[in-house]
Amino acid sequence: MSLRPLTGKAATAAALCTADINLYEGSVRSGKTVSSILKWLEFVLHGPSGDLLMVGKTERTLQRNIINPIIEYLGPARARLVAGSGELWICGRRVYLVGANNEAAQDKIRGMTLVGAYVDEVSLVPESFWTMLLSRLSVDGSRLIGTTNPDSPAHWLLRDYLSRACLWLQGDGTIVRREVDETDPAGALNLHRFSFRLTDNPTLSERYKRGLTRMYQGLWYRRFVLGEWVVAEGAVYDMWDPERHVITDAKMPKLGRMLALGVDHGISNPFSALLLGVGVERDRKTRLYLAREWRYDSRRHRKQLSDIEYSERLRGWLGGLNVPQLGTDEPGVTPERVYVDPAAAGFFRQAYNDRLTVAHAVNEVQLGIQLVSSLLSLDLLRVHESCAGWIEEVAGYCWDPDAQLKGEDKPIKLADHSLDAGRYAIASTEWTWRGLLRSELALAA
Repeated sequence: MSLRPLTGKAATAAALCTADINLYEGSVRSGKTVSSILKWLEFVLHGPSGDLLMVGKTERTLQRNIINPIIEYLGPARARLVAGSGELWICGRRVYLVGANNEAAQDKIRGMTLVGAYVDEVSLVPESFWTMLLSRLSVDGSRLIGTTNPDSPAHWLLRDYLSRACLWLQGDGTIVRREVDETDPAGALNLHRFSFRLTDNPTLSERYKRGLTRMYQGLWYRRFVLGEWVVAEGAVYDMWDPERHVITDAKMPKLGRMLALGVDHGISNPFSALLLGVGVERDRKTRLYLAREWRYDSRRHRKQLSDIEYSERLRGWLGGLNVPQLGTDEPGVTPERVYVDPAAAGFFRQAYNDRLTVAHAVNEVQLGIQLVSSLLSLDLLRVHESCAGWIEEVAGYCWDPDAQLKGEDKPIKLADHSLDAGRYAIASTEWTWRGLLRSELALAA
């Protein structure tokens, strides 16, 4: 990967990235990450000696978002990831790597003394970890560089840090400065804030920008395209259109692969399972299909089932399904993998013992909602009319206003069991279906 000199806002931000804390925030693909990485590399090469740290929500996302580009920029001779060690070597200097996806993550850095830190997606790390990290940067000349997409306007990062920046490079390019008063506990911090918009990246084509506009609608559009810190309110899937997204048997294509069965386990609550496949319709578009649903509501049936009974009934249902599949007219479906609610340890063991190919589902709620929203917006997800639970739940799925007061984006946990099962199937197979839908996603851009 070749590097070109920074221009425009990226260059301005790089020149101003001199504070104790430097935060790049704004829309996706706006150029903020490249600028922040180059400033981090400069600090690694020329900053004071001592321990360095890089942080992501998980080490996997940190590698994908930041480490892989660094290795491409510098080459494997100058940047080397030591697998399994939690270490990245940059030009002979060791950088520790940490994933911070829960409150316990702060223990990973307790006792460390750091001269520098880079944090990917700051708004996704726990506040307790962030507070601990700042206390570890105690060496003179230490520096923190971080990136984030906008979140809730009540989020702790905006409320307690970004809004107190002593220098703010705003979205329109204006620079606002405030004096740091260390005697004022609510005053400006030694923090520089750089706000980016999609238009700040000169390398993006108009076609690509139109594609992002289609992919991110409603809340996600305002945050990820306009770069606004806005509240999540109203319907979660406000792009849902049953006239467009619900498909009947007459229009259902033969599915080439049965990617997954997503399972949301319930005892007193409904147990839901959604089958996810991929196929090509008459318009020659490759799409994902929530093809069938199995659901058991113990309150409606007035009988609770054991995990043994759930597994038996689920396997019987799969064996008798008549879903159009390429290469066979025989009944029965074998999903490539069954993704189970991570909290359902008992059912997971039972399904494994009954020889189902099981795995723990990806249960990052915001990620799953973003993926489902994007697929619906791009008309790349269809739902078979038999998925009655999913169709019934989707129209009433709303953001929780009480969670918003705490700076959190959470849907109201009510009537969402089939939605969760479908989300598990889609989020857990993201890297599979992205490859299968590559041409459709490219056309959307």
